Amino acid sequence: MKAYKPLTFFQYVNLFFKYSKQNMKATLEYKLDKSLLAVAVLVRELINVTIMYLILNRFVRIKGWEMNELFFLYSFLFLSYSICVFFSTGIRDFDMLVRNGDFDRFLLRPFGLISQIIVHNVDYPAFIGHGSIGVILFFRTANAVGIQWNLHNIIYCILALAGGTLIQISLMIIASSFSFLTINATNLRNLIFFNSRRFVGYPISFYPALIQKFLIFIIPFAFVNYFPAVFLLDKQEELVYGGFFYLTPVVGLIFLGLSICFWKYGLKKYVSTGS
Repeated sequence: MKAYKPLTFFQYVNLFFKYSKQNMKATLEYKLDKSLLAVAVLVRELINVTIMYLILNRFVRIKGWEMNELFFLYSFLFLSYSICVFFSTGIRDFDMLVRNGDFDRFLLRPFGLISQIIVHNVDYPAFIGHGSIGVILFFRTANAVGIQWNLHNIIYCILALAGGTLIQISLMIIASSFSFLTINATNLRNLIFFNSRRFVGYPISFYPALIQKFLIFIIPFAFVNYFPAVFLLDKQEELVYGGFFYLTPVVGLIFLGLSICFWKYGLKKYVSTGS
């Protein structure tokens, strides 16, 4: 039997976009339904933003943060999550593949398991909904707070978004890896990812020390938006150490490595549901 040769990076990228093209065709098969879903996601998140605006509008500043600065912080969550969900929809919904027995098909193919799961599905409505709000919030608030877009800040912002995306993808992989052990890991995924993510809609300096440490050292959402926002806004925060500003890409790569190790451990425990 001919030995299987791993794909090169460029071959993988080419394959990803071919799968994405097929996913787009499948999505456009039900144009109205998917369009309404994208609108629903957009409206849902706009409602959250509006509620946040109405609350913040009653205050000039909260612990040194004014409204535009808080929305600039919030925009990093929307932008990084939209990129994350584009590349990790299959990982996010992985427990469904395990429950339905569809994961067994992936085991028979001569292609990396995580790579297959990444390319087999894309949540375009979530990507469009979160991404649209993220772009609008980011540019409106960045202009309002007077951020200077020199080369250093542009490169920093790109690396911060890339690192924040990797952190979220890694947390998705960790949460999904529990599906090998528990079959249904929906509640664990919500606990590890979505519930923890809610804390960083506001600066982590608002929270007690225990929660701050949790969001920096355990589930590092602080590196997704808080440290990048503090750096770009040039704010003076007591709990910030200068080195943290540049660690988002590093934390993203470290967590990606840890998540893949945990994935491989879970895979050894996998038993088909037989459905």
